[in-house]
Amino acid sequence: MAAAAALAEDEIIKKRLLIDGEGDGDDRRLNRLLRTFLRFCSPSCPEDERASLYQKLFVLLAQCEFAMSKLQMVQDMNCKELQNYSSLVDKIETSVEDAHQKIGESREELVLATQIRQNRQEYNALVKVIQQHPDRLETVEQLDKLSQELTELNAKKEELDAKLSLRRKQFHLLMHSIYELQGVLDDEEKDATMDTS
Repeated sequence: MAAAAALAEDEIIKKRLLIDGEGDGDDRRLNRLLRTFLRFCSPSCPEDERASLYQKLFVLLAQCEFAMSKLQMVQDMNCKELQNYSSLVDKIETSVEDAHQKIGESREELVLATQIRQNRQEYNALVKVIQQHPDRLETVEQLDKLSQELTELNAKKEELDAKLSLRRKQFHLLMHSIYELQGVLDDEEKDATMDTS
């Protein structure tokens, strides 16, 4: 039961705080203004108290107007802050979009820079390979020299082939002459052995 009472009190306090607004006693002030006005308008109110109630009504009205103007200023300030926050949100969103765009551009630049670096590395590797080989002019000169040497060697070969052919013929002729001479000597020896027998 005590818990239900505490819960009911909490609800009452919450409702009063909600009705009271900022907690400045607006609800009480309005209630006092209403009671004072009703007492002021009441026919049973004495004349001397009516003058003090009249002054009290002006004071309470001034307090209510002041509270209302204060609340109006707070509301205006809140509206301005809301606009300020809206403009800040717009600026932040624009900054975020710019940042995303710059990130995208930076990624593209990074890809391009990576490609350029890779191309330079390939180029440097090719330059090293090319530098290991002689240039075209040197190669053509070497080919010309080798061609000339080959021509000279072919000419020497033909000359040596001609000499070899001549020597073969001469050797063949010599061998043929030796066989003939051997045959003549053999015939003479046979004739000589026949003569002695």
